[in-house]
Parts: sequence; structure tokens; C-alpha cells
Amino acid sequence: MAGSDMRSLLKCVRCGTCRSVCPVFDVVGWESSSARGRMLVAHGVSLGLEADKDVLNSLNMCTTCGLCEQLCPSGAAPPKVIEDTRRQLVLHGKMTEAQKELADKAKELGNPLGEEKDRMAWLGDSAKDAKEKADYVFFAGCLGSYRYPELTKRTFDILKKFDVTVLQEEVCCGSPLMRTGSDPSRLTSKNLEQIKKTGAHTVITGCAGCYTALKNDYPEELNVIHVSEFLADRLAEMDLNKLDLKVTYHDPCHLGRCNGVFDAPREIIKKVSDLKEMKSNREKSRCCGAGGGVLKGYPELSLELSKKRLEEIPEGVDYLVTSCPLCRTNLKRGEPRVEVLDIIDLLEMAME
Repeated sequence: MAGSDMRSLLKCVRCGTCRSVCPVFDVVGWESSSARGRMLVAHGVSLGLEADKDVLNSLNMCTTCGLCEQLCPSGAAPPKVIEDTRRQLVLHGKMTEAQKELADKAKELGNPLGEEKDRMAWLGDSAKDAKEKADYVFFAGCLGSYRYPELTKRTFDILKKFDVTVLQEEVCCGSPLMRTGSDPSRLTSKNLEQIKKTGAHTVITGCAGCYTALKNDYPEELNVIHVSEFLADRLAEMDLNKLDLKVTYHDPCHLGRCNGVFDAPREIIKKVSDLKEMKSNREKSRCCGAGGGVLKGYPELSLELSKKRLEEIPEGVDYLVTSCPLCRTNLKRGEPRVEVLDIIDLLEMAME
């Protein structure tokens, strides 16, 4: 176990603060499903504990949302310890079927969704506007490319006016592999090579998972911003109408709490509509339940986490807005009483 992980384990004084905020523990209720319990499991693994089914479930049910770390009075970092322990187990062939399937698809097809069709088909007639060189490059992501292609095209059609291009042979950012313990280096190397060829000084992404991977986990330091940050700085250059709508906003864990991007999405929302905050928001925002491989490996648990989050939708709002396609996907699974929009959807409504 890495020295930083051992220091984090030693910082954990078993106070149980994490039990009061862990969304998974709230649903499952077992000690092994809380951050405190997982830290004990991770420590056991470092001492030679056999990684049986229960150990794998304990470690892999974590969404890596980071709320435990945010509120830990001792300064421990359970998500990092859990991710690193997953990685060590995978290196020794210890993983769930979901972990293996996700990694195999990503490495074989360039995406963890198992899609074999052209990743860049979403560009459509905008392919002619994708320049070889540009100051900015838009990283569409797997969900953007395959699950929300129309939204992704509309996003690029807004961005291309500001000297933004795309990666013609983009592959998965590697985040799903990083979170679940597998090696993403083949994917990250391919993306890095293409980013350098564009000459771009900044990468723009609309996905929280892509954002945190590109910004924090790539072997080379990249200047990465979320599409909401990019457009929030250019609202004055856009012809926007004020909408007679009240919306609420879900902060994606890996955009908000983990990287501090709270204000830009809210600037856009307030510019075009009225914002009514969810009960837990900003750095204390509750997880949607999809991250860390949980949607893939434990779909029923992920659904329960989504429903818990949706209980916080305020009365009287017209839409639930988020800025991550994975959050959007899982929140929709929970069957909310209002439609779930991407922040670009809301912005486009104000542009019509």
C-alpha cells in the first residue's frame, strides 16, 4: 500500500462521521458499506486479507463521491484509498465480473459501453467545421458520443464559434477504468497524442467524469475546463432570453465537490431562469448514485441512490438541471417528477 494511503488509514479514528453522510450506507446499512468500514477492509487487504466476494462488494459499492472526505474531521481520503485498493486487487486478478467487462470493452472498443459504431457520427454535417488546429478542443466523452449524440452536436455547434475543434479519433477518457482499478494508459496515451496535434491550450468537456480524469489523472498536466465554465465567461456574447422557468440544479460529485466547479453552472442558470436549490447542494450535494462503477456493477443500488437524491427536488420547479451525462442518466432512471435537462438544453431554450 502506498505511503499516502497508509497515512490516510491512520488518520481515520473510526469516529463514524462518514456514516451520517455516505449515500450507500444510508441505503445498505452495513458497516462494510460505509467509508469507515471500507477503510478497515482496505487495511485488511493491505495485510493480506483474502479478497472474497464480500470484500469486493464492500470496496466496489463505493461511488467515490467524496462526501466522506469533504466532511472527515481527521482529513482522511477514503475515495483514494478505495480506488488504490481496487487497483492492487485487479493487478492480482481479483475483480468482479462488472469490473472485468467494463475494462475489456473499453480496451477493445475504446469505450466501456460496448459500442462498435463510429464514435464521431454525432458530428453529422458539423464534421466540416472540425479544424485540424484550434485553441480549444471539445472532448465529447463516451456518453456524449453514444447516448446523447444530438445534445453533443448542439454543444459543439455552440462551441465552434469560439475556435473549438474536436478529436477525430477520440476514445474513452479512462475514468471508468481509473475508478474501478484497471489500467487506462492505452486510452490516455491516444487522447494525449491527439490533443497535442490540435495545438489546443485548453480541453473543454461536458462530463464530470471526463473532467476529473483529464484534469487530475492524466500523466501530463492539462488545462481542462467544463463547458459551463467556458460558456459562463461568454454569456455577454450570446443572444439569450430570460425564461419564465424555475429550475433546480444537481451538482455532479466529480465536477463540484471534487473540483470546485459550483458557480459557472449557476451563473448560466440564473442568467436564463430562476434557480431554486436542492436541500443538499454545492460541496454537500448528495450523489446521484452512478459513479465509481456502481451503476454498472450494482444497478439496483444505483437506482435506490438516484431515488434518494430525487427526494430533494424542491416543490414548484419545472426542471431538474445537471451538467454531467452520467448523472443525467441515473437521475432519469429514478423517474423524477420533473424532466432532467443538461445545462446546454436549458441554455438552448433561452437562445431560441
